[in-house]
Order: sequence, then structure tokens, then C-alpha cells
Amino acid sequence: MDTTYFGRNFGVMVFQNTQGKFLYWKYVKYETVVGYVEGISCIKERGIKVKGIVCDGRKRLFQELAEYPIQMCQFHQIAIVTRYITRRPRIQASIELKDIVHTMPNTDKESFSGMLNDWHVKWKDFIDERIISPETGKSRYVHRRLRSAFKSLERNKRYLFTWHDHMDLELPNTNNQLEGTFTDLKNKLRNHNGLSRKRKEKVIDGFFDQNICKIKGR
Repeated sequence: MDTTYFGRNFGVMVFQNTQGKFLYWKYVKYETVVGYVEGISCIKERGIKVKGIVCDGRKRLFQELAEYPIQMCQFHQIAIVTRYITRRPRIQASIELKDIVHTMPNTDKESFSGMLNDWHVKWKDFIDERIISPETGKSRYVHRRLRSAFKSLERNKRYLFTWHDHMDLELPNTNNQLEGTFTDLKNKLRNHNGLSRKRKEKVIDGFFDQNICKIKGR
């Protein structure tokens, strides 16, 4: 499940199963935990059993849907780290963390956890370094963005390899399938420039209706 946008305050929240069928979609101004929880409820009310969830990283969402195995999209996690340390970090600690993070989609839980732990042992004193601000007299971390990148991995790591812990569910480790769907949809809309929002919604509805998941007897 994920949300994509077509302009300011115009997004669509989409739920898709691993066979590529669309289970539910809803037009939204922005992503909310409540919206995702409501979407899961609507899917269940249609008689569809939810065995696991793949989504981006939202702490409260993990809490609200804790009854399900949740796989955080690994590419979303990579993007979070990249925002903190940039695509071309210059500090050695950041370069090494970037290299570790980019192994995530192609490694297993134990290997990744071991590399991350080794990195932390090596660079702990570095990321814990503090400095006194001459303006405020208060101390702050010197390498705040690098520290935040590591902390995001620490916070989310229990959700990054759910696919590995529940192999019987055959959960994907990313939202790539849905991201590809969003790309196809936006390309389709580009061929209809100048449409009003209402007409765009009709095009989007038609796109999803072509491959909707239907339950026998419903």
C-alpha cells in the first residue's frame, strides 16, 4: 500500500495484492495513518484475508497494524538514509553507511544486521560527538544528519526483513510493483493533458477497474 500524487492536495491511496490486483483506492489530500487503517478495514469487510502488509515507514502505522506482519519497503528506507547523508557523501562514515544500506535488497537479515552493528561499533564515538553552541551555550551532536540516518535504521530494522522472517507469506521486500503501477498511471494521464480533476479521477478509476480484485459472490 502506498500513495501517489498528481498535484497539490490531489493524491490517491492504493492497495494492491501480490498478484497485481487492485483491492482498494481512495482519493486523499495527503497520506494519513487513519486512511491506511480504514483501507485495511474496507478490504477485510469484502471478505479478503490480509496476511501481511508492505508499506513505507510510519511509526504509528506500524503500531496501529501490529497484528499483521509488516514489511517496510526497503527502497523507502534507502531513500530516508539518502536524504540524511546525500547521494554523494564525503565523510568516510557516511560513505560506509551508504554502502551497507545499498546491500539491503540483496542480502539477508543476519548479514545486514551484522554489517550495521560493525559500523556502529566502529563509528559510535564519532556519531556521539557533541559540541557546545556559542550562541545558546547548549550542546548538540556534531554529525546530526549521519546520526539520524543510523537511528532511522535502528528504529525500523525490525520491519526491514519481515519477508525473511515470514517466507511462507512470500512478501516482497519493496513496493516496486505498486511504484511501477503509479508510473504507468501517470504516463497515461500525461496523454490527457488539460483534464479537470473530475475527469482525471474518471481516468484513474478506469485504470484501476481494469484489474480490480473481485470476490466471488460480491
